[in-house]
Order: sequence, then C-alpha cells, then structure tokens
Amino acid sequence: MSERTVSERTASERTVAGRLVVFAVTRTAVEERLVRDRVRQLFGDGPDAPEVLGVPRAKASPADIEGLRVRLAEFGDVELLPMGVTWLPSEHTDGERKVRLRDLARGHNPYKPTPRQQGAIARKEPDRGRVTEGASASVATLRERYVESGKDPAADADGFARFVIRRARLALQRAEAQLLGPQFKSAKLVKDEILANKHFQAGLQRIRLELGPDATSEEKVEEILEEMATGWGRLFIDVYPRVGRAVFQRGFDPTIDTDTTEISRLKQTLAERPVIFLWSHRSNLDTPVLAASLHENGLPLPHMFAGINMSFGPMGAILRRSGVIFIRRSIGDPLYKFLLKEFVGYLAEKRFNLSWSIEGTRSRTGKMLPPKLGLLSFVADAYIEGRSDDIALQPVSIAFDQLHEVGEYAEYARGGKKAAEGMKWLYGFIKAQGQGNFGKIYIRYPEPVSMRSLMGPPNGEIAQDEARRALALQKMAFEVAWRINMAMPVTPTALVTATLLATQGAALTSRQVTVALSQVLDYLENLAAPLASSVPNLRAEAGVEQVLRALAASGIVTRVEGARDVVWLIGPDKQLAATFYRNSIIQFFQLGAICEIALALAARSDSGTKRLERFWRAVDRLRDLLKFDFYFQEKSVYREQIAAQMAMADPGWEAKLTAADFDIRTMLRGRMPLVAPVSLRPFFEAYGIVADVLAHHGAAGPIDKAQVTKDALAYGEQLIAQRRVASADPVSALLFATGLQLADNQGVLVDGPDRSERAARFEQELREITEAVALIAAVSTEVFTEQMRAARA
Repeated sequence: MSERTVSERTASERTVAGRLVVFAVTRTAVEERLVRDRVRQLFGDGPDAPEVLGVPRAKASPADIEGLRVRLAEFGDVELLPMGVTWLPSEHTDGERKVRLRDLARGHNPYKPTPRQQGAIARKEPDRGRVTEGASASVATLRERYVESGKDPAADADGFARFVIRRARLALQRAEAQLLGPQFKSAKLVKDEILANKHFQAGLQRIRLELGPDATSEEKVEEILEEMATGWGRLFIDVYPRVGRAVFQRGFDPTIDTDTTEISRLKQTLAERPVIFLWSHRSNLDTPVLAASLHENGLPLPHMFAGINMSFGPMGAILRRSGVIFIRRSIGDPLYKFLLKEFVGYLAEKRFNLSWSIEGTRSRTGKMLPPKLGLLSFVADAYIEGRSDDIALQPVSIAFDQLHEVGEYAEYARGGKKAAEGMKWLYGFIKAQGQGNFGKIYIRYPEPVSMRSLMGPPNGEIAQDEARRALALQKMAFEVAWRINMAMPVTPTALVTATLLATQGAALTSRQVTVALSQVLDYLENLAAPLASSVPNLRAEAGVEQVLRALAASGIVTRVEGARDVVWLIGPDKQLAATFYRNSIIQFFQLGAICEIALALAARSDSGTKRLERFWRAVDRLRDLLKFDFYFQEKSVYREQIAAQMAMADPGWEAKLTAADFDIRTMLRGRMPLVAPVSLRPFFEAYGIVADVLAHHGAAGPIDKAQVTKDALAYGEQLIAQRRVASADPVSALLFATGLQLADNQGVLVDGPDRSERAARFEQELREITEAVALIAAVSTEVFTEQMRAARA
C-alpha cells in the first residue's frame, strides 16, 4: 500500500512505480469521463498511460464479477489505483459546503446528483465534482490479504474479485473522508466486511456446531446483519442534525450550552482513539441534541444504537440513513447475540465511534438509573481480543431547563402505560415542542474513561481472569455513570422546583424563595458543583421570579394573586412532574442528607461514644438502603466523603457529637441548609409504603410484584389524603420498583411463615428514618421562619 497518492508523486516516480491500472469506481458516464480526464492530466495520452478499468460503485453484477475475474488473471502483479468522483454541495456565502433544507425541498441531493445534474455541474461548477484517489495496492498484496482472511484466491476467483472491488471502495471512502472531514466517516460496507472476516467466520462455525445449520443459515445471518446495518449517507449526515435542531429549537433556546474546553479535549480524544459516547437518557430529544452538538462543532457523528421500536414508518428509514443502528429489546437468541457482538466489535476495530444510553432506557424520575452492561461488554470483549489498543468511553451529560415529557413521566409513575411509538406519537411529540418556551439545553463532555486503564492491556492478566474482567467491566460502567452524574449542570429550574417541593404544597412569595435559595447556592458553590451560567441570577428576587413565571407558563407551578402578594406553589397534581427537575440535581445533596439523617439517628444514643459509633453505623446502613437509587463510591472513599461533608459544615463536629451537652437541634441548625427533607425523604417514604404493603401480605408463595405495586399506589393515595406522607412525591410506581428491589435484597421477599414479621421490622426501620427526616424538616422550617422575620425587620 503506497504512503502517497499517485498524484502526489513526481512524473519520474510514477514511471518507476511500474505498471498501473486505474479502477474507475463510478456510477455514471459523467463520473467515468471525469476520472479519465484526470488520468490524462496526470499521465498524458501516450502508450505508457495506465489502463482505466470501469468498476461499478453500486452492487456489482455477475457479469461485472466475471469480467474482473478474467482481467485479474491477465494482469499479473500490477498496481491497482482506485479513483472516483466525490460530489460536493455548492459553497454558500458563509463558506460552508453543507446541504440546506431548501435542497431537500427541491428534491436535490448535492452529494448524489442525477446524471443530468452531474453534467450541468461539471460544466458550470467544476469544483463540485472532485476526482478522488484511494491508496493503491498491488494485486500480489491483495492476494496476500485475501489469504489472511482464510480464503484461497485461486480456488475462489469470483470471491477474490468481489474482495478487490470492496477494498477499492473502502480506499475511496477513506479518501473521501479526508476531503469531506471526519464528520463524514461512514461504515457503508459493514455487512460485506463482517461476512468476509476470518474472525467472524470462525465464530459463526462454533455457533453452527452449537445450534445446528438450520438455525444459523446464511439467509438468517444476512437478515439479522441487514437489520442492524445502516445506510449511512452524506446527505443525512448533513440533514439529520439540522432536522433535529428544527424540532428542538421550536421550544428551546437555539444555542446549546457547551463548554469550549471540553469540546477541544473531545476533538483530541477523537483524533487518538475510537470513542463510545455514553449518556443518561432523560428525553427523546437526547439523540438529536447530541448529533447537533457534535456536527456543529465539526465532529463525526457516532453510530447510535436505538431500540427497534423506534424504527417505524419513514422515521425508521431516515434514522438508518443517519447512522442509527436498531437493535432488538431482547437479545436472548444466541445467533442474534453473536452477530450483535461481532457487529459492535467490527465497528470498534475499525475505529468507528458508537453511542448509546448507558442506562438502556429513559429515566422517568429525573435521576440516573443503574448502567446496563450488554453493549459495553461486547466492546470490552473486542478490546480484550486485541482488536483495538484502547477505547475511550466518553460520558455525556445532557440537561434541559424544562421538558414537556414530564407530564407523561408523572402519569407513568402513577401506574399509567407507556405510549407506543408510531407516526401519531411522533406528530404529537414534534407538535408539543412548539407549545411552550422550555428554556435552554445544556450538554457537557467530562473527562473520558480509558478502557485500557481499567481493563489492563489486551490479553493481559485481567483479560485472562473472568471474575476480574467482570469486576473491571462493572467498575468501568460505574465510573462513566458517576462522571455523567457529577457533570450534570445544576439549573435554575431544578433549584426552584426543589425549594417549592420542600414546602409540601404550601405557597411562597418570590422573596421567600430567594431567601430559601441563598444558603443552598452557597452550599453548591462550596461543593464546586457544576452550575448553569444563569444560576447566580437566583440570588436576586428578579431572577427567581423569572424562573417562577416560566414554570407557571408550563403548568408546573401555580401562581396565586393574593391581596398583598403574589405567591407560588406546586400543587399535589403537579408534584410528581416537578420531582423530575429536582431529581436531576439530587446527587449533589445526597451525601449532605445522609450526614443529617445519621446525626438525627445517632442522637437517640445516650453516651457520646455510642453516638459517634451509631453515626457511622447509620452512614453505612443508609448507603446500603439507597444503593439501588443512588450512585456511591467505594466504601472507604464514601466514608472519606462523609467526613469531608461533616467538616465542611463544622470542623469540630466529632467533639460536639460526643459532648455531654450534645443537642441535635443545635447541631442541625449549624448545618444549614438542611437538604434531607427535599432530597431523600420521598425515597424512604416510598420504601416504607412498600414494606407496609408487604407486612400486610398474608398469602404464602412467590410475591406478585405487579400486585404489590398496585396495592402500594392505592395505599399511597390514602396516605396523601390523610396527610401521612409529606407530599405526592413518594407515591410512584417507579420508586416502588426500587423499593421492591431493595426489599428483595434485604431478604424480605423470601417465602416463609415469618415473611410478614420481616417486612414489619423493615418497615419499622424505615419509619425511624422518616421520623429522623421529620425532625430535620422541623428544624429547617424553624430557621427559615427566623430568616424571614429577620428579613422583614
């Protein structure tokens, strides 16, 4: 393979290079003419000029294969130079050559003009039809590569001819990517390349021995690969981000809030290694927002994995052409699992960038869900097999000031069903984007995670130890999720809704909200939490009122015109929807809230030494109880973080906790703002409702989780009516699901005559925690009341 294209060599170098045959990989007579003109320009018309052999750009016919087979046998060892024509859009006034939406309206594809359009372009805008050269290779080298793939060119001359055509097309793809930019790197020949891959064929043989030839027929293999394959096209690479932008900016600020330093680092990462973009899924806008952010910064679009439920109507075809890979929701079929693994491994090996939600589904609560390891394990396997030196896992945090989808999420939390995707759903989704002003969109690209740093070198010690490999994979996924979580921008919407939710439905003036937020802002600044640029505006009443008006316009907040003041509240019917915004920043309060609850529980001990011991026992126990809803670092690091949180509020906290005159209210007052009531109380209340239902579940046998959830929803509504829970927030099927998971983990669901007693003990433990939170809430209310009196004075 030559290091320079033929056109970059001198005339004498081209002569010395030996016999050359140009592969004119073209679609039309115009393209072939342009290639021949370029060959004449380079080599002249003399007898030593290379032969130009036409090769179809599209699928080769049997006649094409037969003709090439004969010529390859005649050539001997010649150098083959692929040449083709790349068509570019017109240069616009801003200097860009990109497809505009008006091109689509006219039915034009500037990257693939019709033969008639090509002729006109060649005459009037010749700079739009660029003749490109791929790297050349000798026939002998190509034969060696074919043998390396496990094939015999002498025994399979037709197969070798197809291989040569495929290599020529790939060489031109690389040349076109250099011309067009990295954002146009595509994997058009994935299926053919995988089927011809020696590694793939060896694996397929093993699967055939296991499942039998009927279950692994060539037709089934090709059908599944075709289902996964994308029809990636330059037109859609240009258009998809623009169409996505046209949808989301109907309701959002057109400027996506990004960090220029992070963009620069991402460009460097993409230049060095293949990248997997992993993001937390909050909205169906996530993928178009990510695509727009990358494309508008001149970065390549990754192949995005999506559930096959999104492949409906024309949308499915459009998304496939935009690089989306649709996969089945269940991958239990061994053949499908093998093919998906090979598909992902091939893309990683060829340095194509990939993207998917690390949670595998949308978070309808606003907080991150546990990571799913399926696709990530396939990439890790490819790395361990030595198919890539390293792979960068790029965390992506996407946040929205508001989302119209929160109403749907609240309904789902009440036990409603997810709406099926389809054209009617798509129309409603797009329409809803234009029915309000939803504020800004934020996207952050924190420091990437190196697969090599956690998995060790390919075929190293970790790779050879299955248990260590599984542990490394879990740590890797956790680290990515942790970085996503901690990079999530704190938005004004999240802070204001959190403040109003803390009142349990009571109304506040904008002045009261401002006072309540002042210490919260100090707390977040001390933590160095990532604040949206508009958050400092909340220190002024005018800034708070602006956010309140926006939330009132979307129906989350109710504005009440009083005789003296305007007051604002979140009613019971909107509390579940509002929790989505609060939960998006809850990770910045979870450690502080655990400190508060552990102090309140420790205060029940008599002696100072026992209080300190009980404090740390409570710290560990709270971590264990919250592990299915929150991310925590390793236990030793977690304890260090708790100690740092305690010291940040009061460096002398241990001495005060162990003092004979210790008073819990005094200590809590010194920790303002108190965050447990607004952050963790709903979770413990939800777990408590589940435990109560289980305690009254008299039937023996396996627990019917669906029925328990149904009973918990009904019981929760009773508790709301009786004001026995702080708000509607904990009465959520989504929180009950993790409550059941926790109960199972704690051994509560195990069948036996004492199951009700076990559930009752569990419910009692949770009640003690909620009572501790109630004490914290009472102290917080006292301090807030004093602050308001002082402000009025």
